[in-house]
Amino acid sequence: MSMLYKELQPADMYMIRLPYSFSDYERQLLTLLYQPLIGAEGISLYLTLWADGELKSEEQWQHYQLMNLLGVSIGKIFQARIALEAIGLLRSWQKTENDTRIFYYELAAPLDAESFLKDPLLSMFLLNKIGEKAYKRLRSRFIQTPNWNDGFKDVSRTFMDVFKPSTKTVQPVPYNDAFESKSRNSALPFYFEEFDFTLLQDGLSEQLVPKSALTIEAKQVIAKLAFLYNLGPIEMQKVVILALDDDLHLSDARLKKACADYYKLTVSKKAPVIQNIAKAKKSVSENSKPLTKEEELIHYLETTSPVTVLKDIANGKEPILADVQLANHLVSHYNMPVGVVNVLLQYVLLRTDMKLTKNYAEKIASHWMRKDVKTAKEAMELARNEHEQYLKWKNEGSKQKSYSKKPTREEKVPDWFYKKDGETKQSGTATNNIQNIDEERKKLLAELGVTKR
Repeated sequence: MSMLYKELQPADMYMIRLPYSFSDYERQLLTLLYQPLIGAEGISLYLTLWADGELKSEEQWQHYQLMNLLGVSIGKIFQARIALEAIGLLRSWQKTENDTRIFYYELAAPLDAESFLKDPLLSMFLLNKIGEKAYKRLRSRFIQTPNWNDGFKDVSRTFMDVFKPSTKTVQPVPYNDAFESKSRNSALPFYFEEFDFTLLQDGLSEQLVPKSALTIEAKQVIAKLAFLYNLGPIEMQKVVILALDDDLHLSDARLKKACADYYKLTVSKKAPVIQNIAKAKKSVSENSKPLTKEEELIHYLETTSPVTVLKDIANGKEPILADVQLANHLVSHYNMPVGVVNVLLQYVLLRTDMKLTKNYAEKIASHWMRKDVKTAKEAMELARNEHEQYLKWKNEGSKQKSYSKKPTREEKVPDWFYKKDGETKQSGTATNNIQNIDEERKKLLAELGVTKR
């Protein structure tokens, strides 16, 4: 989670740039070709940015708005964003202004179907995801029937056949605007220079494989194939030799076939599999050490939208508008971290008999802001330490001024309130109640697996 705090937070602002207009054809490409590779959340983020970007506005929004629109955590938005970047659909730019991070998201159009399906990485990635039968059906959907115009003669008119210069003169309109010509991607962004072509060429004689055969296009395909099949420069030397035609040229098709044949003969008959290493690393780190209950709770509070937390507290019931507005106000107006707001919501709701009192919540929020509380764990710790003070604030805000020494019911607090370094913390109302102390002690011993002696 520490990396995520450095990379992206709900309070960070973002802007959107659409270099050109997208059409329904792009939407088909995204849904049918790209969605199996990066998942529904990545496509949902792209379509949301697309819809907002069509406004052509320089307005800035908080990422918290994306959390509410998509109904996902900030962590999932970050994962969706980097997946879009990796697949070539998004470029992200960042700057800091007045201690606020601002991201500029530039959407790129998806590759056309032909470029996508001819790319060795993307086509193999898609084949792995959807299977051979669905892959063939998808190819037939986008590939044009060859020789469709056999027997027809082109009778189209040219511009000069239809138009001619007019004798009228028109005053030219001056244009001082600077237009940017933005070319669409024709291939997957792939930094093929990282492949060691020097080592590749050192093992190939000029007579056998002339340098002219290793064009930029050929190098791009070689680097992608080496990445896909996990082959080094020495192994790719054999692939290049196999792929040369009679004219000592290297075509895309021959390189792909030669590499596939070499892989089947020397490594495995099964096709290679591409996986998302960002998700894989996350899975390994999460599974390497089981989380404690408090760590699970902190992870939930840090990565869940406050609206979802309000719903969970109410046992799945939709929260009222006033509660949602207060939670959104704390995040968007006061720039409070989502995890801190979630701790505040839990604490205040359970302390006030499930009534989210605005003044009481804002008073505690103001205290936490002055204390510069940044994480859910810090907020939980402060709530434990300042519990008596918050209890006074609550009583001061109550209309009822007379209090009995012995309350008729026990005050409720969140489960995390009693857990601090493996010890049980007692509430002010239960301090003098021996029966409640014994009950809490029994619970704690039972949780630790210790029988009372």
